Amino acid sequence: MRATPSRPPGRGGRAAGVRALRTALRTAHLIAFGTLYGGHVYGVEAERLVPALIATVATGGAFMGLEIYRAPVWLVQVRGLATLVKLALVVGVAALWPLRVPLLTLALVIGAVTSHMPSRWRYYSLLHGRAVGPQEKG
Repeated sequence: MRATPSRPPGRGGRAAGVRALRTALRTAHLIAFGTLYGGHVYGVEAERLVPALIATVATGGAFMGLEIYRAPVWLVQVRGLATLVKLALVVGVAALWPLRVPLLTLALVIGAVTSHMPSRWRYYSLLHGRAVGPQEKG
C-alpha cells in the first residue's frame, strides 16, 4: 500500500519559499505604507516620514520585482498596471503636496480593490484581451 503524500503535488519546496517571500514582502509593505499614510493623515512632519517612505518604496519595489521575475506578463495585467498607477500616485505626492492625503488614499483604495477582485479581472491582460499567466489563489 502506498503512503499518502504529506502535501499535494506542486506544493512545498521552491513554490512554498516564493509564497512565503511574497507574504513577507506584502506584510512589510502594508506596515510601511500604513505608517506613511497615517503620518500624512495626522500631519506628522515630512522629515519624520522619510524612513516609512523608504521602507514603502523598498518593499514595494522588491515585491514588484519578484512579480515581474515570476511572470513578466504581470506588467500588462490589471494587477501590474494598478501597481504602476499606485506608484505614479505616490510619486505625485512630491509634486502635489497639498493633495498628498487624497493621492495616498486613492493608492490605498486601488490596492485594496485590485488585490481582492476576482482573478479573471486581476489577471486580465490588456495586451492579450483575456486573463493570462499564473493565477494562484491567495
